[in-house]
Amino acid sequence: MKFYRRRGKRIRPSDASLFFQFIFFGLFGVWLICFIPFHVFFLLSTTWEVDSFQTHFVSRYGLISLIFSLVMLTICAFVYYRYRYNHLKQLMHRQKLAKMILDNQWYETKQVVNEGFFKDIPSSKAKEKISHFPKMYYRYEKGMIHIQVEITLGKYQEPLLNLEKKLESGLYCELVSKELHDSYVKYVLFYDMIANRISIDEVVAQNGRLKLMKAMDWEYDQLPHMLIAGGTGGGKTYFILTLIEALLKTNAKLYILDPKNADLADLNTVMPNVYYKKEDMIDYSHAIVPLLPCFWPTSDIELFHPCHRGIHANYS
Repeated sequence: MKFYRRRGKRIRPSDASLFFQFIFFGLFGVWLICFIPFHVFFLLSTTWEVDSFQTHFVSRYGLISLIFSLVMLTICAFVYYRYRYNHLKQLMHRQKLAKMILDNQWYETKQVVNEGFFKDIPSSKAKEKISHFPKMYYRYEKGMIHIQVEITLGKYQEPLLNLEKKLESGLYCELVSKELHDSYVKYVLFYDMIANRISIDEVVAQNGRLKLMKAMDWEYDQLPHMLIAGGTGGGKTYFILTLIEALLKTNAKLYILDPKNADLADLNTVMPNVYYKKEDMIDYSHAIVPLLPCFWPTSDIELFHPCHRGIHANYS
């Protein structure tokens, strides 16, 4: 039952114009709510003649009510855009998913014959109607996009099982995980990496969690391993230094090993337990091997672990 409660909003063919529908009906509804109260008594007492409508609405009072309702509409639209921007993006995402299915024709159709004016005379006009639309569900939660697609062994199974590149480029997000279950595949994507960035001061370690982005924490108590990979100059060492600073602000006792004798080795001038000489690292390894396995980094990949590798942390 948990799956059915949390699978999200189902993507339907009508969602291909979802964003326009929401904007149009939303703005029109807000305008009516602001405009109609000025004319309630007139509408309740009018004789519904054209002349009376022209006299009432084409007047100074009608103009004032129109200007006021438009000003209120503009304010409401600005406030909604300012504080509910993520909801608008979710609507856009659902619209893109619907268009993706329709444009790639990942659905089945059937011919439907319309009845003519005279029911006893068959009509020759027929049109296509969607008979099966893939079950796809969209959910946005804490900066993560969850997309679940039902797998039915149909002819569109292969493209639905390999949506990661389309989703990453189309929704401007990064694939976090892809899980294949009994009857569906689930894609989890991290949305809007730039907007979710935080400053170095906001990288704080507490309660077994270390904040990396606005919508992403590293729960090192549950998953005490981190692999940091990237090209030369990509910021791996700078990121490790940020993690070290965050852990130093806690009760952790850090042990740092730098087999390359590079940037991390320079920390020995500002903090203890920094090893970069072969003999010192061997002595430390002999002491720590019975407790934890060791994994030494290469020149292109650095492993950060609050309990071993470059950093070994003890918490009191």
